[in-house]
This record gives sequence, structure tokens and C-alpha cells, in this order.
Amino acid sequence: MNFVNRTEEQARIQKIISGEKPGFIVVYGRRRCGKSTLLKRVLSDTDIYFMADQTESTQQITLLAQTIATQVQGFDLVKYPSWEALFTTLNQRITERLSLCLDEFPYMVKSSPGLPSIIQKLIDRGDNRFHLIVCGSSQQLMNGLIIDSTAPLYGRADLILKVKPMKLAYLHEVLQCTAPEAVTEFSVWGGVPRYWELRQQETSLTAALKTHLFSSFGTLIEEPLRLFVDDMRDTAQSYTILSLIGNGVHRMSEIAARLEKPATSLAGPLDRLIQLGYIDRELPFGESTRNTKKSYYRISDPFLNFYFTYIIPNRSLIELDKGDAVLLRLTESFSVYTSFWWEKLCRQAVSGTLVEGHTFGYARSWWGNVSRDERIEIDVVAESTDGKVLLVGECKWTESENAARLISELEEKANKLPFVQGKTIIPCLFLKTKPVDNIRQKIFSPDNIVQMLK
Repeated sequence: MNFVNRTEEQARIQKIISGEKPGFIVVYGRRRCGKSTLLKRVLSDTDIYFMADQTESTQQITLLAQTIATQVQGFDLVKYPSWEALFTTLNQRITERLSLCLDEFPYMVKSSPGLPSIIQKLIDRGDNRFHLIVCGSSQQLMNGLIIDSTAPLYGRADLILKVKPMKLAYLHEVLQCTAPEAVTEFSVWGGVPRYWELRQQETSLTAALKTHLFSSFGTLIEEPLRLFVDDMRDTAQSYTILSLIGNGVHRMSEIAARLEKPATSLAGPLDRLIQLGYIDRELPFGESTRNTKKSYYRISDPFLNFYFTYIIPNRSLIELDKGDAVLLRLTESFSVYTSFWWEKLCRQAVSGTLVEGHTFGYARSWWGNVSRDERIEIDVVAESTDGKVLLVGECKWTESENAARLISELEEKANKLPFVQGKTIIPCLFLKTKPVDNIRQKIFSPDNIVQMLK
């Protein structure tokens, strides 16, 4: 797969390592998002890149010395008794500034707990001849080592870079598909480049699902476990919570009832999943975050959502090599599944965007009672930055829609919102295909959303 995007990340790293002052860079984020590929792309042939493993510290020191020897002749001919001895000798041996990248840094710390303090002393001396880059997939450990205020290396980094999943527009570019196809693919793979790479190896989405997920030999069949091992002590509880959310259990009270636990015991685990970027806590537009009764918990990552919606409930069939039966179940509900991500992508596209001369803030959906007997839902609600205009939107992942009818119904619902008084309403439709009545104003297509999310 061709390397796409990450231009800002590259520029920020390059700015530090091209300077005269010795820099300290921290790169972290979930697995498979391309951290190592990004670093290898930025580093030059004279820099040193080391991928740590889970061996003892003595072995890691030996392996790093051998790696350094590819740039500093004879560096591995000496046995180094400690990390401090290795770094000190490297400083003495090099004559020109270079970058040393330690990938999977948490593995090194696991076998050498004192390593962060050694690096702290190295940085505080201020006489390094090399830039130091540390990288890790364990968000919890990287926070504990560097980002948390009590960490040994807190405040030392010149750059802390969290590598996030990529946007819809780049999947569209990689797969060279239509915009509706990109939305569909994104609802499965999300923004993780490694998943895109696996998808690109297959001739179709169906083939990719059968090869990598709907098979007991699938490359990604154990993927969530690999992610959770990095950051969670209790993977079973996380699995259970995500399985419940993926199958329609969205309120804390409902999750607690299924687990037969008090709701108060779930606050910590749910917050942890939110911090890691695996779930979102959703509230109706305009509601305070203190209002827990109206909170909905949803899986925020498309791949994990797909996994816990379709793989976990059908795992027994998959283990029996009945992938075709799972695929049949998928086709029965996949359009509804994709529509959820279509709505979410539309809200993301509207947030911070200029529409009809107004810039809108963060978009949410709204749901609730507007009278004793009537409850309504609106897919997209956003307020202009001046507070005078309200954008409301209806999202449809179906075909042959009548735009005039949808706009009329949307305006009727919008006028019942409790916070609409005194605001101008802009009704918008977000449609998978052109409407049958050929109305074009205030309509956003998948092509529009792909462009807006660049």
C-alpha cells in the first residue's frame, strides 16, 4: 500500500530532528496505525532505528549495540554493562548529529524499570549528540512513563505525537473506489492503515471479510485481544462491555443489569475505554455532560464495532468454518449497520465547516420527548458559532428518497426542538444517492462528505 497523508506528523518530527539542539520525541498510539512506518519514512539512512522485543535487558542492550554498529563501526565489539554505559559511549563515538529511535519502548522499560530515569539524566545533562525518539503502542504505559505529571520523563519531550487513525478521504484514495463504497468500507475497517493494507490484497469487501474475519484462520480474528493486552488488565470485562454495546445495549444501567453489577462499578471501566478511544459517550445536542441518565455508550472505532456486532455473536459458526452463513446474516442487516457510520461521518463533516455562509460548531444528534405523547430524533444538529443559526440534518443510507418530503418532515421536527426559539433553521439532507425528485439544494452526497473530511 502506498504511504498516504501523515504530512503534518512528518513535518513536526522533521523540524525537531533537523535542529541543532538535541531533541526528545515521543510517538504513541494504538497498534496498526502506522507509527513505525511513519518513523522509518522520516529517518535518514544515517539514523538508527531499533525495534525492541520482550527479551531481557542484557539481550536488548546487545541487540541495540549491533544495530548501532551498522552506523558506528565496531560499536558492538564492546560489552555494555548497562543502558547508561551504552548511551554514554554512543555520545562519545558519534561526530555528527543523528537520530536514535527506540520502537516498542515499553518492552525495554518492562525489563529495565530504571531506563526512564537514565534517559532523564541523559536529557537533563544537555550534551547529547543524538536526537532520541521513543515509540510505543501501549497508550497506558506511554502515559505512565512520559505524559503523566508523575512520570520520570514528564516535561522533557520536545514533541509528543499521538498517531491517530486516518480519515475517510484517505481510504477513498487508497482503494480507488466510489465515495459510497468508501463509506461502506470505512464502516468495517475504520482508519487503521494495516487493515486497509489487508483489504487491498483482496478483490472485494466480501472476499476480504471471508479471508480475514469470517474464518478461524483469519488474520484479524484475534485482533481486539491484541489491542486490549497492551492497555487493560481485565480484558474479559472489556470484551463483555464492548459485546453488549455492539449488540444494542447502550445505557450504563442496561450494561450493569446484563453484567449483574451495580452501575457505579462500571464508571471506571467505561471511562478507561473512552480514554483509549474505543467507545464514546453520546448525549443529545445541548445536554450537559453531567446528565448521565441520557448518556448512550457506543463503540467509536468502526473495526471494533463491526467485530463486536458480527464476529463475537457468530464466533462458533466461524470456528466451524461456516463463514458463508455469517456472511448471509451480515447482508440482512449491513445497510442498517452502515447507516450508523454514515450518520457519524456526516456529523463529523459538518463540525467546524462553513455551510451557507455560517461556520458550525460540534455537531451531535438529538433525541427526546417534545410532548407527553411525542418523541423525535434528529440525526445532525449543529449551531453556528454566532449562535443565531441551527443546522439540522436527516441522514439516509437508502436509495430513491424524495427530498421535498424529507425536508418538509425535517423542518416540522426541527421547529419542535426545545432550543430552537429565535434561531434560523437550515435543513439539510445527507443522502446515499440522488433523490428521485432531483432537488439539489441543501443536499450532501457521499462525494461531498469525503471532500469535507479531508
